[in-house]
Amino acid sequence: MSPELLKVVDRAKRDPNARMVSLARLIDTAALKRAFDDIRKDAAVGVDGITKEQYAQELDSNIQSLHERMRSGRYRHQPIRRVNIPKAGGKTRPIGISTIEDKIVQRALTEVLKAIYEQDLVNGSYGFRPRRSAHDALRAVDAMVFREGMAWILEADIQAFFDSLDRKKLMEMLRIRVADESFMRLVGKCLHVGVLEGVEFSRPDEGTAQGSILSPLLGNVYLHYVLDTWFEREVKPNLTAAARLVRFADDFIIGFQSKEDAERVMGMLVARMTTFGLTLHPDKTRLVPFGRPARGTRVGKGPATFDFLGFTLYWRRTRSGGWALGMKTRKARLQRALGALGELCRRHRHDPLKEQHAALVRYFGVNGNMRALGFLVHEAKRLWHKWLNRRSQRKRLNWQRFKDFLKAFPLPIPKIRVQIWATKT
Repeated sequence: MSPELLKVVDRAKRDPNARMVSLARLIDTAALKRAFDDIRKDAAVGVDGITKEQYAQELDSNIQSLHERMRSGRYRHQPIRRVNIPKAGGKTRPIGISTIEDKIVQRALTEVLKAIYEQDLVNGSYGFRPRRSAHDALRAVDAMVFREGMAWILEADIQAFFDSLDRKKLMEMLRIRVADESFMRLVGKCLHVGVLEGVEFSRPDEGTAQGSILSPLLGNVYLHYVLDTWFEREVKPNLTAAARLVRFADDFIIGFQSKEDAERVMGMLVARMTTFGLTLHPDKTRLVPFGRPARGTRVGKGPATFDFLGFTLYWRRTRSGGWALGMKTRKARLQRALGALGELCRRHRHDPLKEQHAALVRYFGVNGNMRALGFLVHEAKRLWHKWLNRRSQRKRLNWQRFKDFLKAFPLPIPKIRVQIWATKT
């Protein structure tokens, strides 16, 4: 981070009400080169078909040209290329792919906005933030139900969040902290872009494209004002008992000690979301009784479950006879993971084996999820063998030779990465 950007961090931290000026000047050629370096070398190409490697061939002149166009107001964001990624149940998720040059601009804007808003975002917000992860959010949930006694969980699902957020309201929110209109115009150019899907061109009036480098931060800012600060400043002070919000991007839950508080907030939440153009999914938003099982309950599991961040959470018995929060991978998430593994093996089957091996060593684990992890590693071996076998039609790789090969390139042993607490009843 540049010295000038560190000054922004310091001021934002010292004065939560300060409006930042002269932000656009921070996006100089050095900032643009940092942004370029942060883009993945295999980043998907946008509508112009230019790869990162091609852009790098004349990097200095390209960066200089981009900076001059941004400074003079002549920069224009090109349409994003939309592709649809398969989801469970035959559905698809639309992803927007920007050109390399537009990704540079988005990343440079993100760097400046992050310097401001990382000082503002609340502790209960975990998604797309430095040194925070989904595992940290799950630990917070464990603390919520295990140590803080939140017996009721409001499980919420925002329908098509990134496609639905109100751009005008988002810009108003940004102006609470940003007083530089040149900078705001650049943000607006990244928001108000056309979409090319096949041969069909459209220009949406709402939302920010999923897949955009800037979108996660803008989504965090939007829900910071719509949900996080509203809950902390207006809702919690008027409740009869303790409550806690845990959010990862647009996925969130709220824990309550009191059922009456939970029911009242659920009604308030629907109205709050509607005010800002958002809709809670009626079938996926529900209130779940999740109190720790009573003393004397000797067998079986707790009475309810809820889903969060790809896991189903439930009460389970420990070996010592106590109760602990259990987490198991949702079936739909596991199927998606297997599909992604198969595609990874297929797409990279001609890469050097060392690179393939490094790509496969990506997995995650939480307490109570060892069975799913073991299955995932087993399937990874099977899929890798399948696609290595298809590298050549002349020479086959039998299973015994593949087992010998795994000794040199072993796949990971499932691990526990999230430590959760347990207590005796």
